[in-house]
Amino acid sequence: MPQTVEREAPAPTKKQDETPLEAFASICGVIVLVLFAFAFIFQNFVIPSSSMEKTLLIGDHVLVDRITLAPPSHWAPFVYYRDVHRGDIIVFYKPTLNANGTHLYLVKRVIGIPGDRIHLIDGNVYRNGVALTEPYAQVATDSNSYRDDFPAVPPTPYGDVTAEWALDLPNHIQNGNLVVPPGEYFVMGDNRPVSLDSRYWGFVPRANVVGRPMFVYWSFKSDEADYGQTGLIARVESLGHVALHFFTDTRWGRTLHLVK
Repeated sequence: MPQTVEREAPAPTKKQDETPLEAFASICGVIVLVLFAFAFIFQNFVIPSSSMEKTLLIGDHVLVDRITLAPPSHWAPFVYYRDVHRGDIIVFYKPTLNANGTHLYLVKRVIGIPGDRIHLIDGNVYRNGVALTEPYAQVATDSNSYRDDFPAVPPTPYGDVTAEWALDLPNHIQNGNLVVPPGEYFVMGDNRPVSLDSRYWGFVPRANVVGRPMFVYWSFKSDEADYGQTGLIARVESLGHVALHFFTDTRWGRTLHLVK
Protein backbone atom coordinates (compact mmCIF):
# COMPACT_ATOMS: atom_id res chain seq x y z
CA MET A 1 0.00 0.00 0.00
CA PRO A 2 1.58 3.28 -1.05
CA GLN A 3 2.41 5.69 1.70
CA THR A 4 1.53 9.34 1.62
CA VAL A 5 4.25 11.82 2.20
CA GLU A 6 3.42 15.11 3.87
CA ARG A 7 4.99 18.15 2.33
CA GLU A 8 6.59 20.67 4.58
CA ALA A 9 4.63 23.90 4.48
CA PRO A 10 6.60 26.72 2.87
CA ALA A 11 7.86 29.35 5.22
CA PRO A 12 5.70 32.50 5.07
CA THR A 13 7.28 35.20 3.00
CA LYS A 14 7.70 38.61 4.51
CA LYS A 15 5.55 41.24 2.82
CA GLN A 16 7.71 43.89 1.32
CA ASP A 17 6.87 47.50 2.05
CA GLU A 18 5.87 49.65 -0.90
CA THR A 19 8.69 51.88 -2.03
CA PRO A 20 8.12 55.66 -2.39
CA LEU A 21 8.45 55.28 -6.17
CA GLU A 22 5.75 52.57 -6.25
CA ALA A 23 3.46 54.69 -4.06
CA PHE A 24 3.96 57.67 -6.36
CA ALA A 25 3.20 55.52 -9.41
CA SER A 26 -0.04 54.30 -7.79
CA ILE A 27 -1.14 57.87 -7.02
CA CYS A 28 -0.36 58.93 -10.59
CA GLY A 29 -2.43 56.02 -11.91
CA VAL A 30 -5.43 57.11 -9.84
CA ILE A 31 -5.03 60.72 -10.99
CA VAL A 32 -4.89 59.65 -14.64
CA LEU A 33 -8.10 57.62 -14.25
CA VAL A 34 -9.90 60.52 -12.56
CA LEU A 35 -8.76 62.98 -15.23
CA PHE A 36 -9.86 60.57 -17.96
CA ALA A 37 -13.28 60.20 -16.36
CA PHE A 38 -13.80 63.94 -16.10
CA ALA A 39 -12.46 64.59 -19.59
CA PHE A 40 -14.52 61.99 -21.46
CA ILE A 41 -17.24 60.57 -19.17
CA PHE A 42 -18.33 63.20 -16.65
CA GLN A 43 -18.29 66.96 -16.37
CA ASN A 44 -19.22 69.22 -13.50
CA PHE A 45 -21.38 72.33 -13.86
CA VAL A 46 -22.76 74.96 -11.50
CA ILE A 47 -26.30 76.35 -11.92
CA PRO A 48 -26.05 80.17 -12.21
CA SER A 49 -29.71 81.13 -12.72
CA SER A 50 -33.22 80.40 -11.50
CA SER A 51 -34.56 79.16 -14.86
CA MET A 52 -34.83 75.54 -13.59
CA GLU A 53 -36.16 76.16 -10.08
CA LYS A 54 -37.27 74.24 -8.11
CA THR A 55 -35.68 71.29 -9.89
CA LEU A 56 -32.25 72.93 -9.87
CA LEU A 57 -31.36 75.83 -7.60
CA ILE A 58 -28.84 78.62 -8.06
CA GLY A 59 -25.61 77.30 -6.57
CA ASP A 60 -26.29 73.61 -7.28
CA HIS A 61 -23.14 71.88 -8.50
CA VAL A 62 -24.12 68.94 -10.70
CA LEU A 63 -22.25 66.01 -12.22
CA VAL A 64 -23.15 65.53 -15.88
CA ASP A 65 -23.08 62.21 -17.72
CA ARG A 66 -21.53 62.90 -21.13
CA ILE A 67 -21.76 59.32 -22.45
CA THR A 68 -25.38 58.15 -22.39
CA LEU A 69 -26.70 60.79 -24.81
CA ALA A 70 -23.55 60.92 -26.94
CA PRO A 71 -23.55 59.58 -30.52
CA PRO A 72 -22.81 55.80 -30.38
CA SER A 73 -19.17 54.82 -30.90
CA HIS A 74 -18.26 51.63 -32.75
CA TRP A 75 -15.08 51.20 -30.71
CA ALA A 76 -17.05 50.91 -27.44
CA PRO A 77 -20.10 48.69 -28.14
CA PHE A 78 -20.32 47.81 -24.43
CA VAL A 79 -21.25 51.40 -23.49
CA TYR A 80 -24.95 52.16 -23.04
CA TYR A 81 -26.22 54.85 -25.40
CA ARG A 82 -29.75 56.13 -25.96
CA ASP A 83 -31.51 58.95 -27.73
CA VAL A 84 -32.92 62.03 -26.05
CA HIS A 85 -36.37 61.43 -24.55
CA ARG A 86 -39.25 63.74 -23.74
CA GLY A 87 -38.85 65.04 -20.20
CA ASP A 88 -35.06 64.60 -20.13
CA ILE A 89 -33.09 67.39 -18.49
CA ILE A 90 -30.11 68.11 -20.73
CA VAL A 91 -27.02 70.29 -20.77
CA PHE A 92 -26.30 71.77 -24.19
CA TYR A 93 -24.64 74.58 -26.09
CA LYS A 94 -27.01 77.46 -26.72
CA PRO A 95 -27.69 77.53 -30.49
CA THR A 96 -26.72 81.22 -30.73
CA LEU A 97 -23.25 82.45 -29.79
CA ASN A 98 -22.46 85.02 -27.12
CA ALA A 99 -21.48 88.53 -28.13
CA ASN A 100 -17.81 87.54 -27.77
CA GLY A 101 -18.27 84.56 -30.11
CA THR A 102 -18.19 81.87 -27.40
CA HIS A 103 -20.72 79.16 -26.59
CA LEU A 104 -22.93 79.32 -23.53
CA TYR A 105 -23.86 76.15 -21.65
CA LEU A 106 -27.54 75.90 -20.72
CA VAL A 107 -29.63 73.32 -18.87
CA LYS A 108 -33.33 72.85 -19.74
CA ARG A 109 -36.00 70.17 -19.94
CA VAL A 110 -36.86 68.54 -23.29
CA ILE A 111 -40.50 69.26 -24.10
CA GLY A 112 -40.62 68.23 -27.75
CA ILE A 113 -38.65 65.76 -29.87
CA PRO A 114 -38.63 65.62 -33.70
CA GLY A 115 -42.17 65.51 -35.09
CA ASP A 116 -43.90 66.73 -31.91
CA ARG A 117 -46.48 69.51 -32.18
CA ILE A 118 -46.18 72.05 -29.36
CA HIS A 119 -48.27 74.99 -28.24
CA LEU A 120 -49.04 76.81 -24.98
CA ILE A 121 -52.37 78.14 -23.74
CA ASP A 122 -52.28 80.37 -20.62
CA GLY A 123 -48.88 78.91 -19.80
CA ASN A 124 -50.04 75.30 -20.02
CA VAL A 125 -48.07 73.14 -22.46
CA TYR A 126 -49.88 70.99 -25.02
CA ARG A 127 -47.94 68.30 -26.89
CA ASN A 128 -49.59 66.58 -29.82
CA GLY A 129 -52.94 67.91 -28.63
CA VAL A 130 -52.61 66.65 -25.03
CA ALA A 131 -52.08 68.93 -22.03
CA LEU A 132 -48.97 67.95 -20.07
CA THR A 133 -49.04 67.27 -16.35
CA GLU A 134 -45.97 69.07 -15.05
CA PRO A 135 -45.70 69.18 -11.24
CA TYR A 136 -42.15 70.51 -11.54
CA ALA A 137 -43.15 73.62 -13.56
CA GLN A 138 -43.43 77.03 -11.89
CA VAL A 139 -46.61 78.93 -12.78
CA ALA A 140 -46.60 82.54 -13.98
CA THR A 141 -48.38 85.12 -11.84
CA ASP A 142 -48.21 87.92 -14.42
CA SER A 143 -49.48 88.11 -17.99
CA ASN A 144 -47.29 87.78 -21.07
CA SER A 145 -49.14 86.79 -24.21
CA TYR A 146 -46.12 85.72 -26.26
CA ARG A 147 -44.62 83.66 -23.42
CA ASP A 148 -47.85 82.00 -22.27
CA ASP A 149 -49.72 81.54 -25.57
CA PHE A 150 -46.81 80.46 -27.71
CA PRO A 151 -46.73 80.40 -30.74
CA ALA A 152 -50.14 81.99 -31.29
CA VAL A 153 -48.82 85.50 -30.64
CA PRO A 154 -46.07 86.76 -32.96
CA PRO A 155 -42.94 88.03 -31.18
CA THR A 156 -42.47 91.76 -30.87
CA PRO A 157 -39.23 92.60 -32.65
CA TYR A 158 -37.27 91.77 -30.83
CA GLY A 159 -37.11 92.03 -27.04
CA ASP A 160 -35.82 88.79 -25.54
CA VAL A 161 -36.52 86.99 -28.81
CA THR A 162 -33.52 86.70 -31.11
CA ALA A 163 -33.88 88.26 -34.54
CA GLU A 164 -33.03 84.95 -36.23
CA TRP A 165 -35.75 83.08 -34.36
CA ALA A 166 -38.35 85.77 -34.98
CA LEU A 167 -37.78 85.34 -38.70
CA ASP A 168 -37.58 81.52 -38.64
CA LEU A 169 -40.46 80.82 -36.26
CA PRO A 170 -43.30 81.14 -38.85
CA ASN A 171 -41.65 78.43 -40.97
CA HIS A 172 -42.33 75.83 -38.25
CA ILE A 173 -45.96 76.64 -37.43
CA GLN A 174 -48.71 74.34 -38.72
CA ASN A 175 -52.35 74.73 -37.66
CA GLY A 176 -51.34 76.79 -34.63
CA ASN A 177 -48.70 74.32 -33.46
CA LEU A 178 -44.93 74.56 -33.50
CA VAL A 179 -43.64 71.41 -35.23
CA VAL A 180 -40.21 70.22 -34.07
CA PRO A 181 -37.99 69.49 -37.11
CA PRO A 182 -35.81 66.37 -37.54
CA GLY A 183 -32.61 66.30 -35.51
CA GLU A 184 -33.68 69.08 -33.13
CA TYR A 185 -35.44 69.55 -29.79
CA PHE A 186 -37.76 72.06 -28.16
CA VAL A 187 -36.65 72.79 -24.59
CA MET A 188 -38.01 74.88 -21.72
CA GLY A 189 -36.90 75.77 -18.21
CA ASP A 190 -39.01 74.51 -15.32
CA ASN A 191 -39.33 78.08 -14.02
CA ARG A 192 -41.46 79.06 -16.98
CA PRO A 193 -42.03 82.77 -16.17
CA VAL A 194 -38.30 83.64 -16.18
CA SER A 195 -36.74 81.02 -18.42
CA LEU A 196 -35.33 82.21 -21.75
CA ASP A 197 -35.60 78.99 -23.72
CA SER A 198 -36.71 77.62 -27.10
CA ARG A 199 -39.57 80.11 -27.13
CA TYR A 200 -37.00 82.88 -27.45
CA TRP A 201 -34.11 81.46 -29.49
CA GLY A 202 -35.37 78.29 -31.19
CA PHE A 203 -34.57 74.60 -31.33
CA VAL A 204 -31.56 72.76 -29.92
CA PRO A 205 -29.69 70.73 -32.57
CA ARG A 206 -28.81 67.15 -31.59
CA ALA A 207 -25.12 67.97 -32.05
CA ASN A 208 -25.34 70.64 -29.32
CA VAL A 209 -26.36 68.19 -26.58
CA VAL A 210 -23.52 67.72 -24.07
CA GLY A 211 -25.13 65.31 -21.61
CA ARG A 212 -27.60 64.93 -18.77
CA PRO A 213 -27.11 66.02 -15.14
CA MET A 214 -27.23 63.01 -12.83
CA PHE A 215 -27.07 64.39 -9.31
CA VAL A 216 -26.14 67.41 -7.18
CA TYR A 217 -22.81 66.75 -5.48
CA TRP A 218 -22.72 70.11 -3.65
CA SER A 219 -25.15 73.00 -3.27
CA PHE A 220 -24.27 76.43 -1.87
CA LYS A 221 -26.77 79.24 -1.22
CA SER A 222 -26.14 81.80 -3.96
CA ASP A 223 -27.87 84.32 -6.18
CA GLU A 224 -27.45 85.20 -9.84
CA ALA A 225 -25.21 88.17 -9.06
CA ASP A 226 -22.61 85.80 -7.61
CA TYR A 227 -22.07 84.27 -11.04
CA GLY A 228 -22.25 87.47 -13.06
CA GLN A 229 -18.92 88.78 -11.78
CA THR A 230 -15.91 88.01 -13.98
CA GLY A 231 -13.19 90.27 -12.55
CA LEU A 232 -10.32 88.88 -10.49
CA ILE A 233 -11.23 90.86 -7.34
CA ALA A 234 -14.86 89.70 -7.53
CA ARG A 235 -13.75 86.07 -7.87
CA VAL A 236 -11.42 86.36 -4.89
CA GLU A 237 -14.22 87.89 -2.83
CA SER A 238 -16.53 85.08 -3.93
CA LEU A 239 -14.02 82.40 -2.90
CA GLY A 240 -13.57 84.14 0.44
CA HIS A 241 -17.33 84.19 0.99
CA VAL A 242 -17.55 80.47 0.25
CA ALA A 243 -14.68 79.71 2.63
CA LEU A 244 -16.25 81.73 5.46
CA HIS A 245 -19.78 80.38 5.01
CA PHE A 246 -19.10 76.87 3.72
CA PHE A 247 -20.74 75.06 6.64
CA THR A 248 -23.61 77.48 7.23
CA ASP A 249 -24.62 78.13 3.60
CA THR A 250 -24.12 74.68 2.14
CA ARG A 251 -27.48 73.02 1.45
CA TRP A 252 -26.53 69.70 2.99
CA GLY A 253 -29.94 68.20 2.25
CA ARG A 254 -29.31 68.47 -1.49
CA THR A 255 -26.07 66.48 -1.41
CA LEU A 256 -26.42 63.53 -3.84
CA HIS A 257 -29.89 64.80 -4.81
CA LEU A 258 -30.92 63.07 -8.05
CA VAL A 259 -31.84 65.39 -10.93
CA LYS A 260 -35.14 64.40 -12.56
